[in-house]
Amino acid sequence: MLKAIWIGAFLFLAVAPGINERSPQTILWAAPGILLASMLIAWAAESAQFFIAQGAALAILAWMQTLPEFAVEAVLAWHRQLPSLFANLTGALRLLTGLGWPMIYCAAAVAHRRREGRPIKQIVLHGQHSVQVVGLMVPLIYLALIVSKGSVHLVDSAILTAIYAAYVALLGRMPAQDEEGIEDLERVPRAIVLSPPARRNALITLFFLSGGLLIYFTADPFVGSMFAISLSLGVPSFVFIQWVAPFVSEFPEGLSTFYWARTVEGAPMALMNMVSSNINQWTLLVAMLPVVLSFSMGGVASLPLDGQQKLEVLMTMGQQLVGMVFLVNMELAWWEALALFSMWFVQFIFSTFRPDIPFWGPLGQHVHLWVTIIYFIWAGWELLRLLIGQRKPLAFVEFAKMWRQYVSTPAQNNG
Repeated sequence: MLKAIWIGAFLFLAVAPGINERSPQTILWAAPGILLASMLIAWAAESAQFFIAQGAALAILAWMQTLPEFAVEAVLAWHRQLPSLFANLTGALRLLTGLGWPMIYCAAAVAHRRREGRPIKQIVLHGQHSVQVVGLMVPLIYLALIVSKGSVHLVDSAILTAIYAAYVALLGRMPAQDEEGIEDLERVPRAIVLSPPARRNALITLFFLSGGLLIYFTADPFVGSMFAISLSLGVPSFVFIQWVAPFVSEFPEGLSTFYWARTVEGAPMALMNMVSSNINQWTLLVAMLPVVLSFSMGGVASLPLDGQQKLEVLMTMGQQLVGMVFLVNMELAWWEALALFSMWFVQFIFSTFRPDIPFWGPLGQHVHLWVTIIYFIWAGWELLRLLIGQRKPLAFVEFAKMWRQYVSTPAQNNG
């Protein structure tokens, strides 16, 4: 599967015009094309994952849903837009956690109040979800090493790919769950799943191929139009690529998770779908960048991180670390969802100010640094609470149980 991922990433890069040769009007057909491709792939993935164990299915679904995100990053790497590479990545990751997680809680809370007449204080995760929570910690630790050395090499690509492969393999050992029934699917994937096997398989294949072809023809024009619009508006391209592109490419995933979360019982699965997306972008997406860059340059190349990129990656890592620590007790409380959204909204607002604007520009740069510091201080405080027993390490306890039950014990029995 991983070989197919790399091949697919390279195939759509053979495009004629340069990335900066597009007009702003290109967005009128490129953005809908990316959006439609995302929807088709999401519907096909949701239909296919219905027949796989939930943990592994969520990992595969999360990757499929973020395929347009991979396409945008691959286009940027192919055209050697190094300053913008981590703009799209960090913007998408912060969007998933800072807006996506709170959105899931809000959808579940509204549905719960309508059904039960009282608020829901937290979303409680299931035991198997500890694999995703603990799995998020591993790439964050390795990304700290990448930031410290200031570059991403092909060796890093191999290690990050191995981390993701191990994560999927571990999820594959988990048993299937009965949480999601046919009634929990959206209308289109539900119709596909209920179709006769031959028609169902044909529709899933057709949707995947159609979505892939749309990405092939629209990814480069979409990114080029982003640069053209930012230039015409006088807005830094970094800001446009960081926030506008992820809003389009991540929309179908947000729609799917919102649909699951509004059933209340599906909220944990919706949250874990977002966490799986975070993991695959921290691993496979980062791993892809120096590979595509090396192909573009015709030789082995590494991706350097300048000061701005390091700050953006550190801010994103801080946010992810806070989110992971919140989930260590296997639940997302209302105040935690509110905190994630508030911090994301503050840095998002100040990201829109141009650096050359008097007062507000420099203030925006300082706010990014302050928010990053707050994230890491907050994460440190929550880790301290974990060590002194004020926060329960249920995710690690459940992960140990899952490991003994589905990994180490079967291996001993087979021996």
